[in-house]
Amino acid sequence: MNQAIPPSAAALPDAERAVAMGRQVLEIEAAAVAALGRRLDGSFGAAVAMILGSRGRVVVSGIGKSGHVARKLAATFASTGTPAYFVHAAEAIHGDLGMITRDDVLIAISNSGENDELLTIVPLVKRLGGKLIAITGNESSSLAHEADIHLDARVDQEACPLNLAPTASTTAALALGDALAVALLDARGFGAEDFARSHPGGALGRKLLTHVGDVMNTAMPTLPESAMVPVALAAMTQGGMGMVVVLDAAGKISGIFTDGDLRRAMERLGDLRATPVSAVMSRQPHSIGARRLAVEAVEMMEARRINQLLVTDDKGQLCGALNMHDLFRAKVV
Repeated sequence: MNQAIPPSAAALPDAERAVAMGRQVLEIEAAAVAALGRRLDGSFGAAVAMILGSRGRVVVSGIGKSGHVARKLAATFASTGTPAYFVHAAEAIHGDLGMITRDDVLIAISNSGENDELLTIVPLVKRLGGKLIAITGNESSSLAHEADIHLDARVDQEACPLNLAPTASTTAALALGDALAVALLDARGFGAEDFARSHPGGALGRKLLTHVGDVMNTAMPTLPESAMVPVALAAMTQGGMGMVVVLDAAGKISGIFTDGDLRRAMERLGDLRATPVSAVMSRQPHSIGARRLAVEAVEMMEARRINQLLVTDDKGQLCGALNMHDLFRAKVV
């Protein structure tokens, strides 16, 4: 049985050379993206206007590495308020062209601008009535000439030392597409809550879609101001929230009695058996509205260094309570 021969020490890359090569790649690609910003002109604004004015969807297409970029951009558009999907140019000429309608805008990505599959479907899309935005590295290419709007993504060189592998060119196309998606996001007034609705299953969705009322505890213990500390202690223990809410004669929030209040009162007064809870509670406790985002409750607790918050309704009436453990369970923290 043949065994794999480990590479000799001479064949291993020199660490300093590897770092230098990595730095060179990053510098070349950064320079390519920076050059895009300097060249950005009215064509970019026209592309944004075209997509905004479209009644259909954005269809992003490409082949090879440009196809991978196109697939990522379609996902970015879709998650930032611009309905979009990816169509593989080779599959399009074998039936998937039927996915594109006259109301759609096709974004075709090709560094050379001479890809046969794209050039085959472009006339068909235009004959159908669809619009074409081309992202290429060659403004004199066939694809650029066919386009309604051409976005220049040319680069001076690839980051590959052979100047062959698509590296800086794909980075430039990706960055230009991202810029288009973000400009559209801004033009549509697409906000954080809109973004969260597109990502309900992730941490961002939980933070931006979970409200205090969704995670608060509505079975918090309450007592009148006249209750004695031993009664408050029993209610606090039974409630399991480390606190009890004290209400005045009208049923409004008068204060809150917590584990911390109990310890401080014992240090100061000693025997609390004949002490009314109103004498040792914390007055004007912090509260938050039930409609507020749960992440705002986290920020409030951290800023004030507290572990509990009372929750009030639109009329300022007590409707629940919240502690840090509730937020941990909801995975907001």
